[in-house]
Amino acid sequence: MFTEFLVILLSVFIILNIVFCFVVVFFERKNPAVTWAWLMVLTFLPVIGFIVYLIFGFDGKKSYKFIRKAKNDDILFELYDKQIKKYENNINDFTDAQKSIVNLNKCSSNSMLYCDNSVKMFHEGKSKFKSMLEDIKNAKSYIHMEYYIIRNDTLGETIINALAEKAAAGVEVKFLVDGIGNMLNSKKLYQPLIKAGGKVEIFLPPYFFRINYRDHRKICVIDGKYGYIGGLNIGNEYLGIVKRFNFWRDTHLRIEGSCLKELELRFIADWNFASKNVIKPDIKYFPDIKFKGDKKIQIVSSGPDSHYDSIRHCYFKMMTYAKKSIYVQTPYFVPNDSILEALRTSALSGVDVRIMIPNNPDHPFVYWASLSYLGELLNAGVKCYKYKNGFIHSKVVTIDSEICSVGTANMDIRSFSLNFEVNAFIFDNQLSEELNKEFYNDLKYCDEILYDEYKKRSNIVKIKESFSRLISPML
Repeated sequence: MFTEFLVILLSVFIILNIVFCFVVVFFERKNPAVTWAWLMVLTFLPVIGFIVYLIFGFDGKKSYKFIRKAKNDDILFELYDKQIKKYENNINDFTDAQKSIVNLNKCSSNSMLYCDNSVKMFHEGKSKFKSMLEDIKNAKSYIHMEYYIIRNDTLGETIINALAEKAAAGVEVKFLVDGIGNMLNSKKLYQPLIKAGGKVEIFLPPYFFRINYRDHRKICVIDGKYGYIGGLNIGNEYLGIVKRFNFWRDTHLRIEGSCLKELELRFIADWNFASKNVIKPDIKYFPDIKFKGDKKIQIVSSGPDSHYDSIRHCYFKMMTYAKKSIYVQTPYFVPNDSILEALRTSALSGVDVRIMIPNNPDHPFVYWASLSYLGELLNAGVKCYKYKNGFIHSKVVTIDSEICSVGTANMDIRSFSLNFEVNAFIFDNQLSEELNKEFYNDLKYCDEILYDEYKKRSNIVKIKESFSRLISPML
């Protein structure tokens, strides 16, 4: 009897595997590389692969849910367009590359160009959070924050308590956090803020431990006057005081300028998706302020709720227009074919292409996959580096010292297609040069990956790279 039961059970699993393979191929309509990766997992790991697919791969109601969000976002943006002052800036003095990218962003994500911004850059966490806490302290009307991660630690409690103090004083405080990024947080972390009258919402709660479609954005807008965007989440590790990583190298922006209207619109759209307590159209979120800056910025969002992979398209366009240099800093380098070809073609045509990743990875499979892709680029003349002074988490791209991008999107497939991301694309020589200067400073703490040495790597390393690259579309 027991043997017959095992045979029946095995038959059921085989049938389920066939069914799920059928679903992956014919109904999910994934990228072919992703499809083959999942078929391999489902075929060779019948039970474990089934569970892993449910957690990481199954789309479920993704299409309906995010198509509906995209339509609602379009309605919201059109509604606000009638109320807030947007203006078309003259780009006659722009280079051809700059004009092309501005037009691309406008067409693919309806991102306006604003030319009156001031920008302060932070290259580590302590100064960024000191500045943000000061701006929170001075808030008069509202504070809107959206973060992938807030840790239940000293910094997390400090931020929540500062927000609670403002909420108790009558300032509107809304905090949107991602479901998976904050899955382990106790509700006690948010209680001081909620008791003071602030609002906290969860973006896509982690039902069935779904990993995909995470809100990876980091947004803070205060009174329509000050805004923050970049790579830093909220937690002690981002201050560089956690032993595992020690120094945490990141890039974040503090912006004063009209481009904050786009950042605020993004927050409102995401909040209204996550909350039943929607934010209704109100001009108070877009005060008419005369900003005195001269930095030209577009705020570009992309994700499952966008019509195009706008950030990936802009990265690609930047790389194909580069004539002198392309510098990339990213914690995860798992590019799709178009980005890989753009980097390789640029390097072969004489452009100085340099890519920096961490030496101390937080995701081993992604690290080995990254080395595989970098190894492929080395032969084309791309210079690749591993950062050793702690952990580098910056998401920065610069080309020709005239265009740069700072935001939340990594140079990987997950950021391009699966996560909700937001970047600031800046058309300014001074800020691009500042980022290039920091890149060169970081090189002091890097080991260059030399092609001759890379070819001598052990068979074990080759196996790790090959396996990680094979499953990289799923990472």
